[in-house]
Amino acid sequence: MPADSLSLVDRSRFRTLHPVGDGVFAWLQPGGESGVSNAGVVIDDDGLTVIDTMMVRSQWEPFGEAIAGLDLPVKRVVLTHAHVDHVGGTQLFRNAMILGSPATSALLDQPMPLTAYKNFMPAFDVELDELHELGTRPISHLVDDAAQLTARIEVLPATGHTAGDLMVLVADADVLFAGDLCFFGVTPLAFQGDPEMWADTLEVLADLAETIVPGHGPIGSPDDARALQVYLRHCVKGSVPPGPWDHWLERDRDAINIEKAAMLRCGDEGMPPSMLRAIGLG
Repeated sequence: MPADSLSLVDRSRFRTLHPVGDGVFAWLQPGGESGVSNAGVVIDDDGLTVIDTMMVRSQWEPFGEAIAGLDLPVKRVVLTHAHVDHVGGTQLFRNAMILGSPATSALLDQPMPLTAYKNFMPAFDVELDELHELGTRPISHLVDDAAQLTARIEVLPATGHTAGDLMVLVADADVLFAGDLCFFGVTPLAFQGDPEMWADTLEVLADLAETIVPGHGPIGSPDDARALQVYLRHCVKGSVPPGPWDHWLERDRDAINIEKAAMLRCGDEGMPPSMLRAIGLG
């Protein structure tokens, strides 16, 4: 169901921490279109680990209030990648270490492309101005290899959606926070990725846990990850036939994903012209 069709009552049920395992919670946002992402929280022995922080104040403030209700300190924030809809709320967690890949760190050190963000996500125009003023916290701890972050949490580097994706596995709860390596019910966006490599990564990802919290869309399963893999394989081949993705949101992204795959086959690692047009630069 598109986010705009949800009533205020419907929307309110998303503003809660959904238990997905013992001491493991997903924070879901309705829809899952551009600018609307998910996050997570894991209770560890020493406090809380937060996975992603969404984008603008209207998103991160309710999340922060819900986390405060757990009455435990936030010790760590793991950023699954650098896209603004996952990192905008880092300032909310001023006393926590911020973990991310080297690629995420490098991108967060760059000036924020405010005009491009506004062109691509006009619904957040005013709040993006505020975010531009506030900025995001830099990465304090680099993750460049698989690591046991806490007794419960393993962070796993991957590539596909971007060059610096991180997954967060909570093995004792059989839960994987996949970041944007998984879009469920929402068409993925590969403008900075590699659709073929992404599909290969999903082959491994689908075997990691039975419960998968995607970067966008509802909580899913290995079968959902495999459906996404099939979609990406079609993008690599150059066309997307009818399939389970027929009801996904944001199907205009097909053109971007297909164009990116074609460019990579020719050795061109640039941004697809269709994406440049979407952000007002083409």
